[in-house]
Amino acid sequence: MSRTEDVFIPALKDKKIPLLTLDNTWHRLFTQTEPTPEIKALEEELNELLKKQGKLNTETKEIRSLKKRLMDEIVELMNDIGTSDTKKTEKKLEENKRLIEECNQKLEEYGDDLYEIPKKINETNYKLMLETMEVCYEQIQENNEEIGEISRWVEEMRVELKKKVVIKQQKLKRNQNFYTYMHSIFGADVINIFDMKYNIEPLSEKDVSKPAKETKDE
Repeated sequence: MSRTEDVFIPALKDKKIPLLTLDNTWHRLFTQTEPTPEIKALEEELNELLKKQGKLNTETKEIRSLKKRLMDEIVELMNDIGTSDTKKTEKKLEENKRLIEECNQKLEEYGDDLYEIPKKINETNYKLMLETMEVCYEQIQENNEEIGEISRWVEEMRVELKKKVVIKQQKLKRNQNFYTYMHSIFGADVINIFDMKYNIEPLSEKDVSKPAKETKDE
């Protein structure tokens, strides 16, 4: 475990961390971003450990059940000695004792594994959590940076839009003044001829009734 991982241990003490590969919400995280190769490797390692633990638990249960059955048979066989074929009974007793010894050996081996596997599961799950946090927080930071850039762009565009609206209004007012003065000097009939020549949509009589007040350029 690296120094970076070590710094989280005191803060996370007594904090319950779910087994991530068994958590549907953890899997949904990666609908938002791609898992890294490290996350994929840890996910596979954790799943293998969980599979091995499940297999050992099942086999341990089966061996304990077999051992009990063998011991029950021994009790019955001991009661049969002297009342049936003693040689056959003794042979069966020896066979059961041998099988019980094998069961004990297996249970001892499995016991060591079952003691070690939970620690390995917790360590792998812890590493997977750290990798998950790193990926998610990197994405959050990147998104925050982009959100900041977009917010600044929107604000700049808002200011620019206000300027453009002012310029538009100024130019509309100047066009209105041009028409008002030209109508006053040359008359509507003459202006209509020139509107057709320059393909200009004429302003209404209302628009040209009086000059618009000039607005100072910003």
